[in-house]
Amino acid sequence: MEPLEVETASPQIPRLYLKLVSAGFSFFVAGINDGSLGPLIPYIRQAYHIDTNLVAVVYGTTFCGWLVAALSNSHLCQYLDLGVLLALGAVLQVLAHALRTGFLRFHYTHANTFVASVKAAHRWLGFIHAMYMAGCLVGPFVSTAVASAGMHSRWNLFYAAPLGLGVINLVLVIGAFHDSLRLTQQFGQSPPESRQKGLQEMKQTLCTPSVWLLSLYFFFFLGAAITAGGWIVEYLVDVRDRDLKDMGYVPAGFYGGGFLGRLLLAEPTYRWGERRMIFLYVVLCVGLQLMFWLVPNIITEAVAISLFGFFSGPFFATGISVASKVFSAEIRSSALALVFVLGQVGGSIFPAVTGILAAHAGVKVLQPILVGLLGATGVSWLMVPRILRCVGPPRLYDQLFFHRTARKDDIAKPQSDFVLGYVAANSSKLLGYRAPNGRSVLHYIAAAGNEALLAVSQKEGADISVRCDKGEAALHVALETGQDATAVQLLEALFTLRAW
Repeated sequence: MEPLEVETASPQIPRLYLKLVSAGFSFFVAGINDGSLGPLIPYIRQAYHIDTNLVAVVYGTTFCGWLVAALSNSHLCQYLDLGVLLALGAVLQVLAHALRTGFLRFHYTHANTFVASVKAAHRWLGFIHAMYMAGCLVGPFVSTAVASAGMHSRWNLFYAAPLGLGVINLVLVIGAFHDSLRLTQQFGQSPPESRQKGLQEMKQTLCTPSVWLLSLYFFFFLGAAITAGGWIVEYLVDVRDRDLKDMGYVPAGFYGGGFLGRLLLAEPTYRWGERRMIFLYVVLCVGLQLMFWLVPNIITEAVAISLFGFFSGPFFATGISVASKVFSAEIRSSALALVFVLGQVGGSIFPAVTGILAAHAGVKVLQPILVGLLGATGVSWLMVPRILRCVGPPRLYDQLFFHRTARKDDIAKPQSDFVLGYVAANSSKLLGYRAPNGRSVLHYIAAAGNEALLAVSQKEGADISVRCDKGEAALHVALETGQDATAVQLLEALFTLRAW
């Protein structure tokens, strides 16, 4: 998928905000759907007279939607522009609510990719994922009110609400992204190079270790979050003997905490270091989950589950923010799609396994499963590659990394020389790092043709035999010929360094 362009001229700023609001509303609608499942499970079991084994089928159908989306994503990106992909996701979302089954999730992948490309992406990612949690917060109230009304539950009527919101979402997507509602090329008429590019993108994605490491993190985190949201009501009713009509609202505390966490913790998490803060949140979540498990008091349980939601709130958006820096622009869309689908494997397997175990040992198995999943989330997060946020002045870094929000003349050769000179002065700290696409820093040093940096590197005893692919100073050529996208990719590779 081509790098996304974000408009920066002042007349287009309102349209950018409209696009971000549209992405947030898409997540809100998805959140209403996902947040309603936990409160509805007891009513679904009563209506169909099934045990917890068959509830696993619900999670399986959701995973199938993610799988189809991931497998078709790279192919569709060769033909459809961003607006068409988002509109397709919105249409399928409406059909999903109308037919009441899991469906494709194109809007998740491409909304995340779009938002991750704008300036201050960590804040906007926090916003759209907070909107998802807002939907999850509203979902239990609406679904419980509908399902518990009358002598005989008509829980399926709840889905009229997300159906109507889905139609509004479709209209909003078309209005916000009408400038990209087009085919990039006709189906069946793509040249062999285009098809080869799609295959190469997928191959590169599968061969990138950081994709699998981040997938492992999402695998355990989504497994814990979806299992908690899906089974907490059944646990309180079955194990703690609480009243079903009252317990249907308990997940609202979890989702409300997640909503506030994604809004309020995005900036502190970014400023104090994603790696450190997420691990701290994991430790706090494990402690709160143990409190929920071991203290059978409804007030304690409600407070613990709400704080659990609050501190786990930044997990998803921070993971996406880190991924946007670790993954190169060429594979970012397909890599995020793969990360999401593997995360949904965890979000489908663990709730299903919980249901199967609950059929034999009771829903009491929920708590040890959650503690184990949270522990695995913390360990897998520590395995994610480190990110050096910048090696130069932050403002200059922001101008270069968030190049889609800067004017073209902001990326000038004097600035680039200054940046490379700064790297040269600090090369001893950087020689052990690799760029997001796996190439060594020395590759880009040679490609940039910076003799001072090569000299310093040689003093450090580094291997300077690397040269760029065509033996020319790629960065210099790109800047001199106005190839801004190529220049920025080289600079981005120099800046977005990670320990391997």
